[in-house]
Parts: sequence; structure tokens; C-alpha cells
Amino acid sequence: MSSFWSALVVVFVAELGDKTQLVALGFGARHRLRWVLTGIGLAYVATNLMSVVIGALVGAALPGRVVRVAGGILFLAFAVWTMREPDGTGPGPEKQGDDRVPVPRRPARVVMSVAGAMFVAELGDKTMLATATLASTRNPVLVWAGATLGIFLAGALGATVGRAIGDRVPERSVRIGAAALFAAFGIALIVSTID
Repeated sequence: MSSFWSALVVVFVAELGDKTQLVALGFGARHRLRWVLTGIGLAYVATNLMSVVIGALVGAALPGRVVRVAGGILFLAFAVWTMREPDGTGPGPEKQGDDRVPVPRRPARVVMSVAGAMFVAELGDKTMLATATLASTRNPVLVWAGATLGIFLAGALGATVGRAIGDRVPERSVRIGAAALFAAFGIALIVSTID
């Protein structure tokens, strides 16, 4: 069980204040918590499984530059999507007057958007690399379970804080803040490829 607890603690601490936790915060401010947590869970199960099973191979096979540029472009697309006027196909409710009028959202669409963004944000991240490293010297199944729980707890913390902020801040401000956050991460990923 030391593999489980080591992975849980290492990954949870490494994830605190990380970009994926901030992305979870942005999603938590805009969507129902259960949808965000479902998306976070799906993304982390997948990324931790990948890092345990083929983490080292992925790092060797795919140039880090390509992964970062593709991730950056996806985050810029999330920023544009977030700023779109909600019309039933957008991501959130629109403020009309002083009342918040919810626009119909499909839970599956929100879950998949969250999962996709979190998956891309986590690719090549320090927690993914830490999980791969731990799995190379310890029980991979216990490392996967511990790392997944640790990163999920950190993401859930971010989403919960986002939900609390989202309930107190006007929708337009939340939308602008979330779009700015996604754009900043997208630009940072693309700039990181420039030597």
C-alpha cells in the first residue's frame, strides 16, 4: 500500500496550484459541479492510465513541441468557445437583466468538454511524469489508483472553489475570466515551444 499512498500524496501536492487545477476552477465556476467532477474523473483516469502504462513511450515517441502546440491551440479554441454568446449551443447561462436565465446545456457535452480540456492540460504535465516515474519502480496498479485519487481530489478542490466563486460573481465576469484563463494557458503552451 505504500505505492498507493506515495502516489496519492506526491500527485496531490504536485497538482496544488497547477494549471489543471486552475482549469478545473474555471469549469467549476461555469457548470454544475457533478458534470465537472465527472469530466475531471474521466480525464484523470485516462491520463494516469496512460502515464502508468505508456508514459515513458509517449514521451519518447511524440515530440513535446507538437503536444504543447496542439494543446495551446485547443486551449485558445476553448477560450473562443467560452466567450461565444450563449444561444443554446454555448457553454453557459446568459444574464438577461438582473436575473440569471439558464440556457439548456447537455450534460454529456459539458462532461466531454471538461474531460477533453483536462486531458490535454495534463499531457506531459509534472504529475503525469511523476506518476510514470513512480510506476517504473513500484506497483503500477497501486500507483495508478493512488495518483488518480490524488489528482482527482486536487481537481475537485479547484472545481469546488470555482463553483463557490461562480455563485457570487456575475456570469459575464465568470465567462471573461474563464476565457482569459484558457487563452493564457494556450499562449503559454505555444510560447513554451519557442527556444
